[in-house]
Amino acid sequence: MWAFIDKVNALYPPGAVDFSIEEQRALYNDVCRVFYQGRPAGVSSWDEDHGGVPCRRYELCESDVTLIYLHGGGNVVGDLDSHDDVCAEICDRTGYRVIAVDYGLAPEVVYPGCFNDGWSAFTAVAEAFDGHLMLAGDSAGGTLAAAIVHHARRRVAGRIIGQILIYPSLGGDMTRGSFVRYANAPHLTTQDVIYFIDQRLGGAEPPKGDGCFAPLQDAEFSGLPPTVCISAQCDPLAGEGETYCDKLRAAGGRAEWINVPGMVHGCLRARGISPAAAGFFDTVVEAIDALGQGRWPYQ
Repeated sequence: MWAFIDKVNALYPPGAVDFSIEEQRALYNDVCRVFYQGRPAGVSSWDEDHGGVPCRRYELCESDVTLIYLHGGGNVVGDLDSHDDVCAEICDRTGYRVIAVDYGLAPEVVYPGCFNDGWSAFTAVAEAFDGHLMLAGDSAGGTLAAAIVHHARRRVAGRIIGQILIYPSLGGDMTRGSFVRYANAPHLTTQDVIYFIDQRLGGAEPPKGDGCFAPLQDAEFSGLPPTVCISAQCDPLAGEGETYCDKLRAAGGRAEWINVPGMVHGCLRARGISPAAAGFFDTVVEAIDALGQGRWPYQ
């Protein structure tokens, strides 16, 4: 993991949020290319629009489960290519149809624009494909996946059978817990989180009690599908998954928080060089696979 941390830092140095948006995107794309794992043989993919939003579909075989994936990147960086190998491998290992969504990024698109893109894509996918739906996302993509699930619970009743959130940012209290304990963690600091939120808002004040912006600020946590939050221990966002799962269980739902020791934010990319990071990704895939089958393998 230290080799991974050092290699990422050499490509996307600490404090990169001080660079221009164009420089941040170029550096992030370099990181994605260096750690790209390729697509497994047999997985087909093509680009298509859903709800007017660019998307990429991955298929291995016929499936009655469609997983909608929202990529991370702080709502500032990332695209269909940045998580191409992640989505292709999830498709290969589960057999589920995967549709990645290229929602608009800040500062060009600010809230609620990114949510509107995600919601438009989700509703179009729900109309285009029969069967079960799941949502997954990492980091800022986890924020958006959870926001869509909250908004959809009374609009697409029974269709969503699970959500899998990978080191998500959910709008918790940034003055305590992991935000303090891991304020200066590798690859994402608490100050970085604040920067990305400000970019997402375009400098505006955060909305209050808006679950589409910050799922932890929603007033209602009942009626949500089975949820697995998988966090990296050394990450200011680690406690977000714990708080969120506690709220879902208190409201009578099924939720499991898995905090993986020794991992850092963005460790999905380390799975090719770190056995522990490969295990982290195994945990993600196993959760997706189980929820897609309607199984709950947790105590």
